[in-house]
Amino acid sequence: MKKSDYKKIKTQGLEMMKKSGLHLTPEEEERMEVTDFGLNNPYVEGLMLHVYVNTKRCCAKELPMLPGQTCAEHRHPPLSPDNPGKEETFRCRYGEVYIYVPGEPAADMKAKIPQGQEDVYTVRHEIVLRTGEQYTLAPDTKHWFQAGPSGAIVSEFSSYSEDGSDIFTDPKISRFTTIEED
Repeated sequence: MKKSDYKKIKTQGLEMMKKSGLHLTPEEEERMEVTDFGLNNPYVEGLMLHVYVNTKRCCAKELPMLPGQTCAEHRHPPLSPDNPGKEETFRCRYGEVYIYVPGEPAADMKAKIPQGQEDVYTVRHEIVLRTGEQYTLAPDTKHWFQAGPSGAIVSEFSSYSEDGSDIFTDPKISRFTTIEED
């Protein structure tokens, strides 16, 4: 991702958070990450994230998402015999977010699967979260989500998060973004 896009998206996410009443300290703003999943199309497949805490017992994050931005399909596999993988609860703080999990496919999905990516977005059971609503995913559940037309801010509360162990359906994805100079 180009450095200018990284900065622009991060600024937009921070502005959206302030608009919604969620404020970060200057140090937290500095640590907010933008990811494009290595696909170099961050306005379509990407998101921002700020990690408040990530210990062996719990994790809390904010996930600002621009309108129509998609977090690519993935799952959180078992990490050890004693750790079944990350359980997470998504709470919509602002806007609307569409979450997709295994189950009966939605007849008329609100989200738009990124062009040419139909084969890597395989789960189509739709959960719509509006401001103040939440949904909990069991460990190792395949899922993806997309912000609605006004964008979304999603708070994630989970067990320990090890992002590098996430398994994405799209083999081209890299969870960590490479930033290029303009």
